[in-house]
Amino acid sequence: MIETDKPQHQCYQRLLTSASYGFWEWNPRDDSVLLSGAFWADIGYYVDPEGQRFLVEDVAPFFHEGDWCALLKSLAELLERGENFQSQVRSFDSGGHQRWLYLDGSVARNTDNELVFVSGIALDHTKRRELEQQLQLSEERHQRILTASNDGIWEWSRDSAGYHFSDKCWQQLGYGDPDSYFSSERTRLEVWQSSMHPEDLEYLNGALSAHLKNNTPYDIEFRIKHKQGHWVWIRARGQADFDADGQAYRMSGTNMDITHIKEAEGKVLLAKEEAEKANQAKSEFLSSMSHELRTPLNAILGYAQLFGMDTNLSDSQQQSVREIRKAGSHLLQLISDVLDLSKVESGQMSISVEPVLAKRIVEECLALMQPLAEAKQIRINLDVGALPGVYVNADAVRLKQALLNLLSNALKYNREGGHVEVKFSQPAAGVLRLEVCDSGLGIPLGRQAEVFEPFNRLGAEGSSTEGSGVGLVITKRLVEMMGGDLSFVSREGEGSRFWVQLPQVADWSAMEREVPVQEVISQGSLQVSGEKRILYVEDNPSNTRLMEQVFRRFSNLHLETANEAFFGLYKARTSSPDLIILDINLPGMDGYEALSVLQRDPLTQAIPVIALSANAMPDDIAKGGKAGFAEYLTKPLDVERLIATFNRLLVEG
Repeated sequence: MIETDKPQHQCYQRLLTSASYGFWEWNPRDDSVLLSGAFWADIGYYVDPEGQRFLVEDVAPFFHEGDWCALLKSLAELLERGENFQSQVRSFDSGGHQRWLYLDGSVARNTDNELVFVSGIALDHTKRRELEQQLQLSEERHQRILTASNDGIWEWSRDSAGYHFSDKCWQQLGYGDPDSYFSSERTRLEVWQSSMHPEDLEYLNGALSAHLKNNTPYDIEFRIKHKQGHWVWIRARGQADFDADGQAYRMSGTNMDITHIKEAEGKVLLAKEEAEKANQAKSEFLSSMSHELRTPLNAILGYAQLFGMDTNLSDSQQQSVREIRKAGSHLLQLISDVLDLSKVESGQMSISVEPVLAKRIVEECLALMQPLAEAKQIRINLDVGALPGVYVNADAVRLKQALLNLLSNALKYNREGGHVEVKFSQPAAGVLRLEVCDSGLGIPLGRQAEVFEPFNRLGAEGSSTEGSGVGLVITKRLVEMMGGDLSFVSREGEGSRFWVQLPQVADWSAMEREVPVQEVISQGSLQVSGEKRILYVEDNPSNTRLMEQVFRRFSNLHLETANEAFFGLYKARTSSPDLIILDINLPGMDGYEALSVLQRDPLTQAIPVIALSANAMPDDIAKGGKAGFAEYLTKPLDVERLIATFNRLLVEG
């Protein structure tokens, strides 16, 4: 028996010494612990692999104090029970690093049921414990995030029955205890779908089907009925998992209550509609104001232009006419400024950016400003330096308007006998700066922040200098709409420098340097030969008398008038005029209706028709062109433009 057991004992001994396990055995009689195996050396403690006995008190420093006490308590309980022993405790290696040990043992008792010893193995569970802790922390973190987000969670699995909805999904609908509420035989998915808005249910099913078949993003918004009867908006997002065959086997997602967002969106849309209505009301008011102010100005400026053509007036009378025309023009400019500001603020100002030769625009502006400069004995100088042929990306009309505003201010607020200089420079690659410098009074430092405020004239409203206080506001916004910027510096008592910076055309050197300028028709240069009959349909007697005065200066033009549309249509059919001038705001039938009748009548459809109206908003002009007017002229009447229109439409080709 001894010979038989010896090889077996040696086999067990080899196994104990070769394996990286820790073996232990507790003997309660002498309160000692036998440790064996290579494991103990792995954690830094010298133990004979074949076995070494220690007193329990000598092993205690291996373990965490709290866990050691719990371990002793568990061993003491084993004295009374014959159960197996399992425990996870913290220990320390020789370097002081914490490790988690898993102890698994069994109890051996004698025939008197007395505990003889407890033996087992020790395994290093440190990495496993760390992974468990990381997983727990991750789960806790996700749970905190979900709790903070107040989102509900749902999941569908191919292997389980239907959908699972978290309690939060039902709490979003007002159900505090969903388990007690849903006691019917219907599944929760059926209950959920029955609560949805009918229009949104079809949309949800379609989006879900598309995601499961094609893996398209599942992110939808739908309405579902709250317990109290109102609709709740839910944003549902989810992602399916697919097997090797491309079939979805699981899908998880969240439900977010976005009712408050939808309510806010509704308020924004309502506010937007109200703002649009207010803006429309403002536009209608401005259009009406423009019409009402332009109508009397038509007579003032129209007669002033006619008197200005009269060579029989004395110098004093001519000076009086010029003052009338100057005052009327200023009032008209105020109206135009207010309308321009309104168009810019409402986004209705149209901009057409194209390559523009900067020097040509500046020269045209200086030519227009020269009379004002001469009147105040102010010298104007242009310094283009080495940049005479630079093209910029801009709207030629709006750039001219912006520069005229700057030049006008530089002259108006200058000293008599002062100077104004326009300089070209390149502050950066691809940028042209147009700088207007003056020797005027300058702007006080304390008021420079108010320069671009609408209707703020910085104290000049008490002076004799005319202005509306919106020119710089319009200029700045026009320049910005063209992709540029407007800045300034000013010193009180020394003058100001305003500059416009615009992007240059990339290859301006290759562009044509000189573009033919259209011939400008001088005042009164009627080029129409032969007798021409013109019908003017206008209900305002003052406007009719003004037009009659204009026609008296041209013996070959014969004017016939009608004070309402029906009479005008009759005259057009019976007298066949060469040209018709038609007011828009006519009683009974407006100008557009009258034009439509003229266009459909074979007797009148070939007669060119000019609109002459105080409706001068951009939409009015665009509407007139679309309706088919040969020209759309606005009041106050510009006699020079009227003559140019006659030359274009009545000159025999």
